Amino acid sequence: MNVKTVALGTALGFALLAGGAAYAGEELAQQKGCLACHKVDMKIVGPSFKDIAAKYKGDDSAPAMLATKVREGGSGNWGQVPMPANPAVSEDDAKALAEWVLAQ
Repeated sequence: MNVKTVALGTALGFALLAGGAAYAGEELAQQKGCLACHKVDMKIVGPSFKDIAAKYKGDDSAPAMLATKVREGGSGNWGQVPMPANPAVSEDDAKALAEWVLAQ
């Protein structure tokens, strides 16, 4: 095996992992009911995930804050419709969802 083959295999592996992470985030969002009110690129009841990511871009406190909102709900940041709490989402899943949303 030569260096080019190893480099290509490594690059493809990372690409598959990155794509898998995005898919896992969307799949988790579906499983936890997030997609009933949010979509990646369009507003439904709540803001799009891309709008959320843009609003909090560069905010180091955003992942923790959004993970808390996923579990506890919130209101006032995006209008009058409150986001209901979702305590069935574990802390780890809430963190994963927040990171995925912010990566959009």
